[in-house]
Amino acid sequence: MGEVEVVIPRGFDKRKVPEILAKRQDWIAKTTQRIAAERQLITSGVAPPPTEPTLPEQIGLRSIPEDWLVNYHQNDGQHLVATTIGTYHLAVHAPLDQPQICYRLLKHWLMRKAESHLVPWLQQISHEIRLPCNKISVRGQKTIWASCSGKKNISLNYKLLFLPPYLVRYVFIHELCHTVHLNHSSDFWALVAEKEPDYKLYDSELNKAWRYIPEWVERSGE
Repeated sequence: MGEVEVVIPRGFDKRKVPEILAKRQDWIAKTTQRIAAERQLITSGVAPPPTEPTLPEQIGLRSIPEDWLVNYHQNDGQHLVATTIGTYHLAVHAPLDQPQICYRLLKHWLMRKAESHLVPWLQQISHEIRLPCNKISVRGQKTIWASCSGKKNISLNYKLLFLPPYLVRYVFIHELCHTVHLNHSSDFWALVAEKEPDYKLYDSELNKAWRYIPEWVERSGE
């Protein structure tokens, strides 16, 4: 199937690479299989099918949970907007011949949903397990679900919206435990076990949870 090359940015902690690769192993396997299949088609003289995903007509947010219908409306690009027009009904106004613009609008909508739902949820769990944090932000990280800084600031990935609620809760607990131990030492895992006795089961499932993320989300840009 070939080899996978890992490019590490300057200054990045190389010790984190094995953990990141383990978390994305399903995505790596799926991508390398697709590339190998496309190469085989090319060598056989058959052009590979287009891989650009179609615009989603439905968006399921497992963690909340909500299922949204999406309608698209052509415009001249002057008034780009994704807006709610009814219960679980989203309207996207954009040049439909430029799907990346639609993806970006959907991403911004997901960011707003994450800010309104995930942030207060994390605050609730923080109060529940008595591990306070400071600033909470939302981003669109490529390889991690969340992170915690030395100042006890937590950054959440808006893609958590696509995960089952119990996995999101575990991510919250995991990061809140980092406010006490900013590492993965035995003391850290002992604290995680205290706050979530079934953490090993959830941690194992979380490594494969990228499969919940729709392909269009990964291709929409950051």
